[in-house]
Amino acid sequence: MFEAIDHRRYLIPFRSALLPQVFTDTLVIGSGAAGLRAAAAAAEGGEVIVLAKGALDMSSTAWAQGGIAAACGPDDTVDLHFEDTIRAGAGLCAPEAVRVLVDEAPGIIDELIAHGMRFDRDETGRPALGREGAHSVNRVHHTDGAATGRELVRCLANWVAGLDVVRVFDGCFALDLLTIGAGRDRVDGRVAGAITFHEQFGLQIVWARTTILACGGAGQVYRETTNPKTATGDGLAMAYRAGAELADLEFMQFHPTTLYVAGAERALISEAVRGEGAHLLDHEGVRFMPEYHELGELAPRDVVSRAMEDRLAATDAPSVFLDVRHLGERFAKRFPTLAAELALFDIEPARDLIPVRPSAHYTIGGAWTDLEGRTTMPGLLATGETACLGLHGANRLASNSLLDTLVFGRRAGRLAASVAGPPVAPARIVSDIDTTSRAELDLDDVRSSLRSVMWRNVGIRRDGTKLGDVEEMFEFWARYTMDKIFDEIAGWELQNLLTVGAILTRAARARCESRGTHERSDHPGPAAEPPAHVGWRRGCGQPILHPADIGVKTGEEQPA
Repeated sequence: MFEAIDHRRYLIPFRSALLPQVFTDTLVIGSGAAGLRAAAAAAEGGEVIVLAKGALDMSSTAWAQGGIAAACGPDDTVDLHFEDTIRAGAGLCAPEAVRVLVDEAPGIIDELIAHGMRFDRDETGRPALGREGAHSVNRVHHTDGAATGRELVRCLANWVAGLDVVRVFDGCFALDLLTIGAGRDRVDGRVAGAITFHEQFGLQIVWARTTILACGGAGQVYRETTNPKTATGDGLAMAYRAGAELADLEFMQFHPTTLYVAGAERALISEAVRGEGAHLLDHEGVRFMPEYHELGELAPRDVVSRAMEDRLAATDAPSVFLDVRHLGERFAKRFPTLAAELALFDIEPARDLIPVRPSAHYTIGGAWTDLEGRTTMPGLLATGETACLGLHGANRLASNSLLDTLVFGRRAGRLAASVAGPPVAPARIVSDIDTTSRAELDLDDVRSSLRSVMWRNVGIRRDGTKLGDVEEMFEFWARYTMDKIFDEIAGWELQNLLTVGAILTRAARARCESRGTHERSDHPGPAAEPPAHVGWRRGCGQPILHPADIGVKTGEEQPA
């Protein structure tokens, strides 16, 4: 399965000397919260270019609903936030990363307010803090009930727009990271920028002293997902092809409550709705979550998702239901954006049950980094959902994701700003791919097949036999897809999805235990040996183990 995938260093043939050249101090690939916050920080040390694959409102951040967790309430402490995060992570959180997250969280809220972010407030003018699954107190800061991501993007975009040294390239797709100082197709060089494609300007090279990956996750590898269509794992695939280590990709978090209407795109129903008192009912009208966990509907997401799958199987139904009828008019006041979205499907929350089922939501694994965003390759940083520093363990605590992007995006940007020296000099890079086969494939059909297979066999519940079958399918897909040269974004996205899907499947098969979001029916319960993060690197056939108690170590410290 991995021979065809590992064979590809670059997706297209090119000669750098023949392409237009752009230079900057820091290149940020990705324009969600992690990328924008990193760009703002990196701007303190020089010029910054931000590559936005699509419009800013198409990033996963803009789709985020719940909010930003921070211990600011009178009954809360950073130690309590720390304990909740560790508990949700199922024994695999890196304590030092969690400590940084919770300690810096209150200051992040103050920083956002200072830059114009609008949070909901109660009648006294204090922040109206919400509660979500596995949180012991109300600590989630939100906007318009469940439109926090949209407001956060607005705030950060305005912040970055006011910085003269930052340029945003809209509609610019990054194909691959460029490496220098290594032999042909070697994976031990230094990252020095990226090759990009823009529909108007075509291919061009962006040279950078430091490159920051902030491309979001890979939810589109699954048929059912809350992620936008742009979440195709581009950053993960680019990092892997360049030689960076990826870790913990077997941990994909499934969000329990996605609006399920046949023929319509899946729409997230914020966990904050359950925090307000919503109940989950099966098709027979039975409230079932108290049977599975003492916290009921506010149990960790992995517990709720599996309980829902149980009920779907037991009742042979397409969905379960979210019941908010007892909230009356309070629902529309607390969640005006959600109420408007439900109205599009003629669903009146005060009267109707809301059909929901789980969907792929958050990529916990990513490029292995330290606390400042350093990957295992010089010149390359990663942050946000593209990165993995052991922070979320095996199951992310709700509303820690936006906080993650802000805390560690800022840290990565500050490191990039501190790197001294002139901009990187151009180098001659030649990508000669040993095939002349131009793609003649039904891309939509392959993508649909991939997503369906992943959902059925590498989803909420897994077993070794089915994972082995999927690996064989990847061998087939790789033979006639990964050896092709595409000249359109859809083809490159498909190759990225195949790359990430293959690594995810291999990682799921290698982890012979059930932990957090990863459940193996043939290996119930956690393994007897100490928990570890498992990494994978291109050309390395064996997994790379990192003990959970040290978390974010990358081995020898790599300069930015």
